[in-house]
Amino acid sequence: MKSSLIALAIGTFALGVAEFAMMGILSDVARDTGVSIVQAGHLISAYAAGVAVGAPGLILLRRMPLKRLMLLLSMFIVAGNCAAALSPGYYTLLISRFVAGLPHGAFFGAGAIVCTRLATTGAASAVAVMIGGMTVANVIGVPVATMVANLVSWRLTFGIAAFFGLLAFLGIRIYMPYLAPLPDTGMKGQFRFLRRPEPWLIYAGVFFGQASVYTYFSYIEPVMTTVAHFPQASMTWIMMVAGCGMVVGNIMAGRLSDRHPAALVTAVEALLAVGVMAAIYFCSSMKVPLVVLSFVATALLFGIGGPLQYLIVKYARGGEMLGGAGIQIAFNVSNACAAALGGAAINMGWGTASPALVGIPCAVIGSAALFILYSRTRHNDAPAH
Repeated sequence: MKSSLIALAIGTFALGVAEFAMMGILSDVARDTGVSIVQAGHLISAYAAGVAVGAPGLILLRRMPLKRLMLLLSMFIVAGNCAAALSPGYYTLLISRFVAGLPHGAFFGAGAIVCTRLATTGAASAVAVMIGGMTVANVIGVPVATMVANLVSWRLTFGIAAFFGLLAFLGIRIYMPYLAPLPDTGMKGQFRFLRRPEPWLIYAGVFFGQASVYTYFSYIEPVMTTVAHFPQASMTWIMMVAGCGMVVGNIMAGRLSDRHPAALVTAVEALLAVGVMAAIYFCSSMKVPLVVLSFVATALLFGIGGPLQYLIVKYARGGEMLGGAGIQIAFNVSNACAAALGGAAINMGWGTASPALVGIPCAVIGSAALFILYSRTRHNDAPAH
């Protein structure tokens, strides 16, 4: 495996800690800043909003050599998370979370292009290596950050993210070769790919497919502790189990997408999410089934998103960087909406486990969009090799 791909994976590891550790420390942050659980959930939405705002900025940087661009984005990871770690109150933390999210989508969008240039075997698998950093973050980084939050302070969570952002910067600087900028198609040319329906179907699959799981995952901590009655300390290993699901889902989906059409792989996974979300709701008070179902749910979460990050590059000719960043916009706007929808269901009195129910119609819509994509592309879109 190329050291440059590992450096990118370290960057997504930092992003994974910054994004997903928030779920495991939600109660700690709420208690320390004097806000409710639902208000603390807005910190998830603030990060996602930063992603949505920052990703389109790649258009302005399209002429920059790719290595220099990845170095710049790595430094933004460091700066944003340092600001979050040092925030004195809720509102400054809210702003810092927004700033920390700014480089997220751009890093994945530009990184997907870098992976396809560096790939020596399947391009989907190369992208999976980069995304694998985020999944490993959920096996190691997020549980450790949760444990540190319980033992010391939730602020160190963001310090950990900043540290690995710095490691990514050093790895990219040392190991990544010079990569020329993409051919400049002009400002209008960056958007020309959006005239086709395929990118919109991919974005719909990402948005609704991710939301189907994220409605529940945003509130996994209160569901585990107040419905299933796990002790707070158990969240460390529970988040580790969920992270293992992400690793397995990402690897399997990458390999399957190198052998079968990515649209079909992700469509089937979105369809499976319908049953999994229903099962989570009805088994929310049963400890063992809930943990097992959480593993499956997070496997589907990354199984849907990973291959589509590769697939958009194929359907965004002339605007590959914007197309790749658009995946992260769809992903994180989806996360923000999912967190808000889950919180709304709780506020309406449907119960702490009710966010899983909200995910069911999202899964149906996402699956439908991806099956339509498959039907449109199956005759001329061979699997990646």
